[in-house]
Amino acid sequence: MTGNSLDPHLARYAARTEGMRASAIRALFAVANRPEVVSLAGGMPYLASLPLDQLAAESAELIAKDGRVALQYGSGQGLPELREQICQVMSLEGINAHPDDVVVTVGSQMALDLVTRIFCDPGDVILAEAPSYVGALGTFAAYQAQVVHVDSDDDGLIPAALRSAIASVRESGRKIKLLYTIPNFHNPAGTTLAVHRRGEIAAICAEAGITVLEDNPYGLLGFSGTVYPAIRSMDADNVIYLGSFSKTFAPGLRVGWVLAPHAVREKLVLANESATLNPPVFNQMMISRYLANFDWQGQIKTYRELYAERRDAMLAALEAHMPEGTAWTHPDGGFYVWVTLPEGFDTAAMLPRAVTARVAYVPGTAFYADGFGTRQMRLSFCYPTPERITEGVRRLGAVLEGEQEIMRTFGTGFARRSVGRGPNSPSPDTT
Repeated sequence: MTGNSLDPHLARYAARTEGMRASAIRALFAVANRPEVVSLAGGMPYLASLPLDQLAAESAELIAKDGRVALQYGSGQGLPELREQICQVMSLEGINAHPDDVVVTVGSQMALDLVTRIFCDPGDVILAEAPSYVGALGTFAAYQAQVVHVDSDDDGLIPAALRSAIASVRESGRKIKLLYTIPNFHNPAGTTLAVHRRGEIAAICAEAGITVLEDNPYGLLGFSGTVYPAIRSMDADNVIYLGSFSKTFAPGLRVGWVLAPHAVREKLVLANESATLNPPVFNQMMISRYLANFDWQGQIKTYRELYAERRDAMLAALEAHMPEGTAWTHPDGGFYVWVTLPEGFDTAAMLPRAVTARVAYVPGTAFYADGFGTRQMRLSFCYPTPERITEGVRRLGAVLEGEQEIMRTFGTGFARRSVGRGPNSPSPDTT
C-alpha cells in the first residue's frame, strides 16, 4: 500500500456499495438523545404507555413454560400462530388474507430489503411519492435501483402524476418494477392517500404491469379512530403489503411482515432464510402472547390519544413560532408533520445551528433521491411531551429568526436557494 492510498478493502467492495449512505436520522441520534436537546427528529413510539410490569411477567412465563421452543431455531416463514393473528390484524383494513401468504420478517425494514432484492436489478426504476421514507430510499440505492419521484398533495399520491411518470420513464427506455407508497399518515409528509384515489392507483399499476409495494406501519394510528381500506384490499393479485408491530406495539422486538401473492411468497421465504435463517422465535412468541392475552386494540387507542395531543401541541406551536410564508401539513394520524420554509432557507445547512440551540429535526433532503427538499424538514411529535414539543418549536423558531437576520444582512446567497419539492409544490421533470 502506498503512502497516499486508502484502505485496500475499499478497492474490493462490490459496486452496489456506492449506493450505501448513512441514514440522516441515525446520524442524528447521538446528538438528539442528549437530554438537553428537544428531539423532533426520530419517530420513536412512546413506550411509557405500555403495561411494562405485565409484559415482564408474560416474558418470564414464556421462558419458564416454553423456553425450549422460544429460544430455538424456527421457520423461515414465521410462526403459524402469529401469521394467523397477523391476518386478523390486517382484516381491520379490509384485507382478506391467508396465513400461508404471510412471511414474518425482522421488522418491515427487512421486508423492504427482501422485496427489493427479489424484484430489482441494477438500473431498474422504483416509483415513489415525493417525498418518501428515508429507509426505503437507502434500501433502493443499496440495490442500485433508480428512484423516480411522483408528485403528491394533501390527498397523497396524484394519479395523473403517476400516469405521467410511467409514460416518461418508459419513453426513456427504463424498466419500472415497483410503485412504493405509504398511503396512511405518510412518513415524512403526514398526509393520507384519499380513499377514492386508492382503487385508481391500483388499477393504473395493474394495467401498466407494475407491482404496488404498500408500506403501512401507521394505518391503525388514525386520531379519529378511522381505519382506511388498504390498497391490498382492492387488488390482492398485484399488491405486496408490508406491516409492522414497531409503531403499534414496540420497535425493539423487530417483528414485521410481508403479505404477498403466493408465487412471490415462495421467493420471500427463500430470501428470508438466506438473510437470517429465521426471524427470532422468542420475539414472535412474545408478540403472539401480547395479541392473545392483552387488550392490544385498547393500547392502540391509548397511543392514538397520546399522539393526537402531541400533534395538537405541535400545530399550535408552529402557528405561534414559524416565520411568515411557512407551510405545514396537518396529519390526522401517525407521527410526523412536514414543514416547508420560505425561499432562501436551507434546512441541512441550518441543522448545526439548531442543534446548538438544543433542538433537532430531519432535513428534507433526506427524503428525496433527486436532491430536492432543501426548504423542507420533518418534525416528529410522537415521543416528546406536549410541553417539550412547544419548547422545541419555540427554539426552532428562534433559529429561523436568526437565519432570516443573516439573509437580510448578507443576502439569500448566504443560504442555498431551492424550490424544494413537497406536497403542494411544483415538480420538475419527474424522471
